Amino acid sequence: MSGSGSHVDNGIWMRAVMMGGMILTLGIVLFGILGVALAEGKHDTWKQLEDDYYHEKGVLAAQDNISAEEAAHLDHLHHEEIDAHLSYLTYRVAGVTILLMTITYAAFIGLGGFLNASKPQADHGDGHDDHEHHGSSSPIVFAFGLMVFLIGFPDFVVACKAMLNSEVTPDFSMLAVSMVGLFTIVIAVSNWWFEDLPFVGHGEQIATSYPFEGEHIRKAGLWVFIMSEIMVFATFFSSYLRMRTEWCTDWAIRDGVEACKDVPEGTVVTASDLLRYDVSTLMPGAINTFALIISSYTIVLALKIAKDTNWKPSTGIMGKINPTRQAAVRNYLIATLALGSLFIVLKLVEWSHLVAEGFDIGTVQGSIFYIATGAHGLHVFIGLLVMLYLVFKADTVGFDEDNAQGIEYFGLYWHFVDLAWVVIFPAFYLY
Repeated sequence: MSGSGSHVDNGIWMRAVMMGGMILTLGIVLFGILGVALAEGKHDTWKQLEDDYYHEKGVLAAQDNISAEEAAHLDHLHHEEIDAHLSYLTYRVAGVTILLMTITYAAFIGLGGFLNASKPQADHGDGHDDHEHHGSSSPIVFAFGLMVFLIGFPDFVVACKAMLNSEVTPDFSMLAVSMVGLFTIVIAVSNWWFEDLPFVGHGEQIATSYPFEGEHIRKAGLWVFIMSEIMVFATFFSSYLRMRTEWCTDWAIRDGVEACKDVPEGTVVTASDLLRYDVSTLMPGAINTFALIISSYTIVLALKIAKDTNWKPSTGIMGKINPTRQAAVRNYLIATLALGSLFIVLKLVEWSHLVAEGFDIGTVQGSIFYIATGAHGLHVFIGLLVMLYLVFKADTVGFDEDNAQGIEYFGLYWHFVDLAWVVIFPAFYLY
């Protein structure tokens, strides 16, 4: 993504700072409601049930004989304690995830706006090169920041896990290296945004080599990127299929596979063994599937409206929500951003439940599941950061039939992320 270098008023960038503040405020409020108020109530209930369970277990352990009724009652208490723990995790993880996501959103949009608004007016260009693209150093700086972030990622994960546990005090110094990487990424993205914001659709470079001749270079590059991503996800699926077809997993044992007839259940437990037999455990994945499908639809609507020169507001409530073409494009992009954010929140809630049940990354089947779904989640989150910029541009400069290719190119990436999940869900959750 590169831009024209034409003038952009600092007032527009200061609007990004205000948007960052609004996003952060919303995140803090939702964290207070979900991660503190509701989670604390669920935590108290869980601790009370846990105490009752261990007290009853201690009483029964002191007896010589335990009746069937007493054993059933103890088992019932245990299940109630587990359900209460998972309920607590739902609200706590949802709240913390929303807080961390909105902090990241606010940092990208707010800090990016501040950095660009602080540039001298002369840096905004003289407006004489509106029809040409320029090379950009931002992708290289971005890659360097990503490398630094990943160097500190293990400590970053440990600190984040501590933040999810109300009984552990997190060591925030463990976040230092990754935060330096994130700050570098913000600087790179901020400059990238600065270069692209005034782009009005003129000067797109055209590919001349087979098989992309006649296509915009950025579009051809995106298709090449998507093809490379397909190969990455193919490795995840091949690893998973190898495990499911060659190992004596619980599904093979239950289905009476001859080679597994003498293997006890529980020898190899996969995520689907814990998820597919109960509607409540499948619900996050099912909701996420519909969320991504709908988000692909909303971004198509944003692109369609941006390119529709004859667009008119509809009658009724939608006409009030979308009174202008610019507002309609912005609102559909916001809807896409919200649906993608919901995906991340539910994904981490689901992960917390699986880890609480003992299914973690320490096993081969666990590592395959978490790396595959985690890589997909990372693609979603990176897409959300790009979408955040699209929302900002739609709200300020605006998209129209000339420069709507920014939405189109991102839409190709987003559709790929959507289609990848449509394959991941039945394979990892239902099979």
